[in-house]
Amino acid sequence: MTYQSSLFHYEVDLSALSESEREVFEAVEQDGYGVREYARKTGRSPGTVGNLLRRARRKVGGEAR
Repeated sequence: MTYQSSLFHYEVDLSALSESEREVFEAVEQDGYGVREYARKTGRSPGTVGNLLRRARRKVGGEAR
């Protein structure tokens, strides 16, 4: 017997996010930046980036990572 699974690609609805939350979410979750790496790139503290990411993850449906 053979089983085949399929994966579905879907877009996350980011409409509930603030501009800052969306920027951080896209950079970390979609573009693969690390929190500290993105903080250095944008001049924000890692704590700020982490907080924005945490809020964004909650708003889009849970803690992704």
